[in-house]
Amino acid sequence: MVSSSQMVDPRFIYKRLLTYAALLLLAYIFLFPLVFMIMSSFKPQQQIFTDLFSIRALLPVGDISLNNYIAVFEKSAIKTMFVNSMFITGSTVLLGLLVNSLAAFSLSRLRWTGQNFVLAAIIALLIIPFEAISVPLLMLVAHLPWIGWENGQLILESSWLNTLHVQILPMVANAFSIFLFYQFFRDIPKDFDEAAAIDGATPWQIYWKVIVPMSGPVFATVAILQFLNMWNQYLWPIMVVQGESARPLQPGIQQFFGTTTEWGEIMAYASMVTIPVLIVFLLFQKKFVRSMASAGVKG
Repeated sequence: MVSSSQMVDPRFIYKRLLTYAALLLLAYIFLFPLVFMIMSSFKPQQQIFTDLFSIRALLPVGDISLNNYIAVFEKSAIKTMFVNSMFITGSTVLLGLLVNSLAAFSLSRLRWTGQNFVLAAIIALLIIPFEAISVPLLMLVAHLPWIGWENGQLILESSWLNTLHVQILPMVANAFSIFLFYQFFRDIPKDFDEAAAIDGATPWQIYWKVIVPMSGPVFATVAILQFLNMWNQYLWPIMVVQGESARPLQPGIQQFFGTTTEWGEIMAYASMVTIPVLIVFLLFQKKFVRSMASAGVKG
Protein backbone atom coordinates (compact mmCIF):
# COMPACT_ATOMS: atom_id res chain seq x y z
CA MET A 1 0.00 0.00 0.00
CA VAL A 2 1.38 3.41 -0.98
CA SER A 3 1.43 5.97 1.82
CA SER A 4 0.29 9.53 1.27
CA SER A 5 3.89 10.80 1.63
CA GLN A 6 4.95 8.57 -1.33
CA MET A 7 2.18 9.77 -3.69
CA VAL A 8 3.32 12.13 -6.42
CA ASP A 9 1.31 15.23 -7.25
CA PRO A 10 0.05 14.98 -10.89
CA ARG A 11 0.77 18.68 -11.37
CA PHE A 12 4.41 18.00 -10.54
CA ILE A 13 4.54 15.30 -13.24
CA TYR A 14 2.92 17.61 -15.82
CA LYS A 15 5.41 20.38 -15.04
CA ARG A 16 8.29 17.97 -15.42
CA LEU A 17 6.98 16.71 -18.75
CA LEU A 18 6.52 20.27 -20.04
CA THR A 19 10.02 21.17 -18.89
CA TYR A 20 11.57 18.15 -20.64
CA ALA A 21 9.54 18.85 -23.78
CA ALA A 22 10.78 22.45 -23.85
CA LEU A 23 14.37 21.33 -23.30
CA LEU A 24 14.11 18.76 -26.09
CA LEU A 25 12.70 21.42 -28.42
CA LEU A 26 15.54 23.82 -27.61
CA ALA A 27 18.13 21.06 -28.03
CA TYR A 28 16.63 20.19 -31.42
CA ILE A 29 16.68 23.83 -32.56
CA PHE A 30 20.31 24.40 -31.54
CA LEU A 31 21.75 20.98 -32.41
CA PHE A 32 19.93 20.37 -35.72
CA PRO A 33 22.17 22.63 -37.88
CA LEU A 34 25.33 21.27 -36.27
CA VAL A 35 24.40 17.59 -36.61
CA PHE A 36 23.12 18.13 -40.16
CA MET A 37 26.38 19.85 -41.14
CA ILE A 38 28.59 17.09 -39.74
CA MET A 39 26.50 14.23 -41.17
CA SER A 40 26.28 15.89 -44.60
CA SER A 41 30.06 16.32 -44.68
CA PHE A 42 30.38 12.53 -45.08
CA LYS A 43 27.78 12.18 -47.86
CA PRO A 44 27.81 12.83 -51.64
CA GLN A 45 25.69 15.70 -52.94
CA GLN A 46 22.89 13.50 -54.33
CA GLN A 47 22.36 11.71 -51.02
CA ILE A 48 22.31 15.00 -49.08
CA PHE A 49 19.29 16.18 -51.10
CA THR A 50 17.67 12.71 -51.02
CA ASP A 51 17.85 12.61 -47.19
CA LEU A 52 17.01 16.29 -46.75
CA PHE A 53 13.41 15.87 -45.52
CA SER A 54 13.82 12.70 -43.46
CA ILE A 55 15.49 11.64 -40.23
CA ARG A 56 18.29 10.16 -42.38
CA ALA A 57 19.66 13.69 -42.77
CA LEU A 58 20.75 13.53 -39.11
CA LEU A 59 22.16 9.99 -39.20
CA PRO A 60 25.43 8.54 -40.59
CA VAL A 61 23.66 6.23 -43.05
CA GLY A 62 24.00 5.58 -46.78
CA ASP A 63 27.12 6.25 -48.86
CA ILE A 64 29.45 7.45 -46.09
CA SER A 65 33.08 8.35 -46.88
CA LEU A 66 35.86 10.90 -46.27
CA ASN A 67 35.91 11.98 -49.93
CA ASN A 68 34.59 15.45 -49.13
CA TYR A 69 37.37 16.06 -46.60
CA ILE A 70 39.99 14.82 -49.08
CA ALA A 71 38.58 17.19 -51.71
CA VAL A 72 38.85 20.14 -49.28
CA PHE A 73 42.56 19.45 -48.79
CA GLU A 74 43.07 19.13 -52.55
CA LYS A 75 41.16 22.27 -53.57
CA SER A 76 42.23 24.71 -50.84
CA ALA A 77 45.23 25.70 -48.75
CA ILE A 78 43.37 24.71 -45.60
CA LYS A 79 46.48 23.32 -43.89
CA THR A 80 48.25 26.69 -44.10
CA MET A 81 45.10 28.58 -43.12
CA PHE A 82 44.48 26.22 -40.17
CA VAL A 83 48.03 26.73 -38.87
CA ASN A 84 47.64 30.50 -39.31
CA SER A 85 44.34 30.49 -37.39
CA MET A 86 45.79 28.40 -34.56
CA PHE A 87 48.86 30.66 -34.28
CA ILE A 88 46.87 33.90 -34.44
CA THR A 89 44.21 32.71 -32.00
CA GLY A 90 46.61 31.06 -29.56
CA SER A 91 49.00 34.02 -29.48
CA THR A 92 46.20 36.54 -29.02
CA VAL A 93 44.56 34.54 -26.22
CA LEU A 94 47.81 34.04 -24.28
CA LEU A 95 48.94 37.66 -24.67
CA GLY A 96 45.41 38.87 -23.94
CA LEU A 97 45.17 36.91 -20.70
CA LEU A 98 48.43 38.44 -19.47
CA VAL A 99 47.90 42.03 -20.64
CA ASN A 100 44.21 42.35 -19.74
CA SER A 101 44.55 40.67 -16.34
CA LEU A 102 47.51 42.91 -15.46
CA ALA A 103 45.50 45.98 -16.47
CA ALA A 104 42.58 44.84 -14.33
CA PHE A 105 44.91 44.05 -11.42
CA SER A 106 46.33 47.57 -11.47
CA LEU A 107 42.80 49.04 -11.58
CA SER A 108 41.31 46.86 -8.85
CA ARG A 109 44.18 46.23 -6.41
CA LEU A 110 46.57 49.21 -6.71
CA ARG A 111 46.12 52.94 -6.10
CA TRP A 112 47.49 55.52 -8.55
CA THR A 113 46.59 58.93 -9.98
CA GLY A 114 44.06 58.87 -12.83
CA GLN A 115 42.84 55.38 -11.98
CA ASN A 116 39.14 56.27 -12.08
CA PHE A 117 39.51 58.14 -15.37
CA VAL A 118 41.20 55.15 -17.03
CA LEU A 119 38.51 52.79 -15.70
CA ALA A 120 35.77 55.09 -17.02
CA ALA A 121 37.47 55.24 -20.42
CA ILE A 122 37.70 51.43 -20.61
CA ILE A 123 34.01 51.06 -19.72
CA ALA A 124 33.14 53.67 -22.36
CA LEU A 125 35.03 51.63 -24.97
CA LEU A 126 32.62 48.74 -24.39
CA ILE A 127 29.91 50.47 -26.43
CA ILE A 128 32.12 51.24 -29.45
CA PRO A 129 31.90 48.49 -32.11
CA PHE A 130 35.06 47.34 -33.85
CA GLU A 131 33.62 48.35 -37.23
CA ALA A 132 33.71 51.99 -36.10
CA ILE A 133 37.47 51.97 -35.57
CA SER A 134 38.49 49.45 -38.24
CA VAL A 135 39.24 52.01 -40.98
CA PRO A 136 41.38 54.34 -38.76
CA LEU A 137 43.15 51.24 -37.43
CA LEU A 138 43.81 50.06 -40.98
CA MET A 139 45.36 53.43 -41.89
CA LEU A 140 47.55 53.23 -38.79
CA VAL A 141 48.91 49.71 -39.33
CA ALA A 142 49.46 50.40 -43.03
CA HIS A 143 52.20 52.88 -42.12
CA LEU A 144 53.73 51.23 -39.04
CA PRO A 145 57.31 49.94 -39.48
CA TRP A 146 58.30 46.38 -38.52
CA ILE A 147 61.58 44.50 -38.34
CA GLY A 148 61.43 41.49 -40.68
CA TRP A 149 63.70 38.68 -41.78
CA GLU A 150 64.63 38.05 -45.43
CA ASN A 151 67.48 36.10 -47.07
CA GLY A 152 69.24 35.60 -43.75
CA GLN A 153 69.30 39.21 -42.69
CA LEU A 154 67.15 41.72 -40.85
CA ILE A 155 65.17 44.21 -42.93
CA LEU A 156 62.98 47.17 -42.02
CA GLU A 157 59.47 46.77 -43.42
CA SER A 158 57.34 49.87 -43.96
CA SER A 159 53.93 48.30 -43.26
CA TRP A 160 52.20 45.65 -41.15
CA LEU A 161 49.84 44.59 -43.95
CA ASN A 162 49.82 40.95 -45.16
CA THR A 163 51.44 39.67 -41.96
CA LEU A 164 50.41 37.53 -39.02
CA HIS A 165 51.25 40.09 -36.35
CA VAL A 166 48.82 42.62 -37.83
CA GLN A 167 46.07 40.15 -36.90
CA ILE A 168 47.43 39.62 -33.37
CA LEU A 169 48.82 42.78 -31.76
CA PRO A 170 45.83 45.15 -32.37
CA MET A 171 43.51 42.52 -30.82
CA VAL A 172 45.43 41.77 -27.60
CA ALA A 173 44.04 44.58 -25.41
CA ASN A 174 40.28 44.14 -25.00
CA ALA A 175 38.02 46.40 -22.93
CA PHE A 176 35.47 43.67 -22.21
CA SER A 177 38.16 41.26 -20.99
CA ILE A 178 39.63 43.95 -18.70
CA PHE A 179 36.14 44.59 -17.32
CA LEU A 180 35.58 40.89 -16.60
CA PHE A 181 38.93 40.59 -14.82
CA TYR A 182 38.25 43.83 -12.90
CA GLN A 183 34.88 42.55 -11.66
CA PHE A 184 36.37 39.26 -10.47
CA PHE A 185 39.53 40.73 -8.89
CA ARG A 186 37.51 43.37 -7.04
CA ASP A 187 35.60 40.68 -5.11
CA ILE A 188 38.74 38.95 -3.81
CA PRO A 189 39.35 40.16 -0.21
CA LYS A 190 42.28 42.57 0.03
CA ASP A 191 43.41 40.84 3.21
CA PHE A 192 45.34 38.46 0.97
CA ASP A 193 47.25 41.39 -0.58
CA GLU A 194 48.00 42.93 2.81
CA ALA A 195 49.22 39.63 4.26
CA ALA A 196 51.48 39.07 1.25
CA ALA A 197 52.77 42.67 1.42
CA ILE A 198 53.68 42.22 5.11
CA ASP A 199 55.74 39.20 4.06
CA GLY A 200 57.60 41.42 1.57
CA ALA A 201 55.79 40.49 -1.66
CA THR A 202 55.98 42.94 -4.58
CA PRO A 203 52.87 43.85 -6.64
CA TRP A 204 53.98 41.39 -9.35
CA GLN A 205 54.37 38.61 -6.77
CA ILE A 206 50.93 39.41 -5.32
CA TYR A 207 49.45 39.23 -8.83
CA TRP A 208 51.23 36.03 -9.85
CA LYS A 209 51.24 34.05 -6.58
CA VAL A 210 48.04 35.29 -4.89
CA ILE A 211 45.51 36.62 -7.39
CA VAL A 212 46.11 34.36 -10.42
CA PRO A 213 45.76 31.03 -8.51
CA MET A 214 42.37 32.17 -7.15
CA SER A 215 41.06 33.39 -10.51
CA GLY A 216 40.82 30.23 -12.59
CA PRO A 217 37.13 30.67 -13.60
CA VAL A 218 37.58 34.20 -14.96
CA PHE A 219 40.74 33.23 -16.83
CA ALA A 220 38.84 30.33 -18.41
CA THR A 221 35.93 32.63 -19.33
CA VAL A 222 38.14 35.26 -20.94
CA ALA A 223 40.12 32.55 -22.76
CA ILE A 224 36.94 31.08 -24.27
CA LEU A 225 35.50 34.47 -25.26
CA GLN A 226 38.77 35.63 -26.83
CA PHE A 227 39.22 32.28 -28.58
CA LEU A 228 35.74 32.53 -30.12
CA ASN A 229 36.28 36.15 -31.10
CA MET A 230 39.63 35.51 -32.77
CA TRP A 231 38.73 32.16 -34.37
CA ASN A 232 35.69 33.76 -36.01
CA GLN A 233 37.47 36.93 -37.15
CA TYR A 234 36.39 37.75 -40.70
CA LEU A 235 36.29 41.52 -41.32
CA TRP A 236 39.75 42.44 -40.04
CA PRO A 237 41.68 39.66 -41.91
CA ILE A 238 39.92 40.61 -45.15
CA MET A 239 40.98 44.24 -44.66
CA VAL A 240 44.66 43.61 -43.84
CA VAL A 241 45.57 40.36 -45.63
CA GLN A 242 45.52 39.86 -49.40
CA GLY A 243 47.75 36.80 -49.94
CA GLU A 244 47.34 33.17 -48.83
CA SER A 245 50.48 32.99 -46.66
CA ALA A 246 48.89 34.89 -43.75
CA ARG A 247 45.21 34.20 -44.40
CA PRO A 248 43.22 32.46 -41.59
CA LEU A 249 40.36 29.96 -41.97
CA GLN A 250 37.29 32.19 -41.92
CA PRO A 251 38.14 34.36 -44.98
CA GLY A 252 39.24 31.11 -46.65
CA ILE A 253 35.62 29.91 -46.65
CA GLN A 254 34.67 32.61 -49.12
CA GLN A 255 37.55 31.60 -51.38
CA PHE A 256 36.62 27.91 -51.13
CA PHE A 257 33.00 28.62 -52.09
CA GLY A 258 34.32 29.91 -55.41
CA THR A 259 36.09 26.65 -56.20
CA THR A 260 33.27 24.13 -55.72
CA THR A 261 29.51 23.67 -55.97
CA GLU A 262 29.47 20.42 -53.95
CA TRP A 263 27.58 20.96 -50.69
CA GLY A 264 29.25 17.95 -49.10
CA GLU A 265 32.66 19.58 -49.52
CA ILE A 266 31.36 22.88 -48.19
CA MET A 267 29.94 21.08 -45.14
CA ALA A 268 33.30 19.33 -44.64
CA TYR A 269 35.12 22.69 -44.68
CA ALA A 270 32.59 24.19 -42.27
CA SER A 271 32.91 21.17 -39.95
CA MET A 272 36.69 21.54 -39.78
CA VAL A 273 36.25 25.21 -38.87
CA THR A 274 33.60 24.51 -36.23
CA ILE A 275 34.91 21.42 -34.39
CA PRO A 276 37.95 23.16 -32.76
CA VAL A 277 35.60 25.73 -31.21
CA LEU A 278 33.42 22.98 -29.75
CA ILE A 279 36.46 21.19 -28.32
CA VAL A 280 37.70 24.34 -26.58
CA PHE A 281 34.27 25.05 -25.10
CA LEU A 282 33.84 21.47 -23.84
CA LEU A 283 37.27 21.58 -22.19
CA PHE A 284 36.52 24.79 -20.27
CA GLN A 285 32.71 24.67 -19.96
CA LYS A 286 32.59 23.99 -16.19
CA LYS A 287 34.80 26.95 -15.31
CA PHE A 288 33.07 29.09 -17.92
CA VAL A 289 29.59 28.45 -16.49
CA ARG A 290 30.85 28.86 -12.92
CA SER A 291 32.44 32.22 -13.67
CA MET A 292 29.48 33.57 -15.65
CA ALA A 293 27.08 32.45 -12.90
CA SER A 294 29.09 33.84 -9.95
CA ALA A 295 30.98 36.99 -10.84
CA GLY A 296 31.75 37.10 -14.53
CA VAL A 297 29.27 39.52 -16.03
CA LYS A 298 27.51 41.14 -13.14
CA GLY A 299 27.15 44.88 -13.37
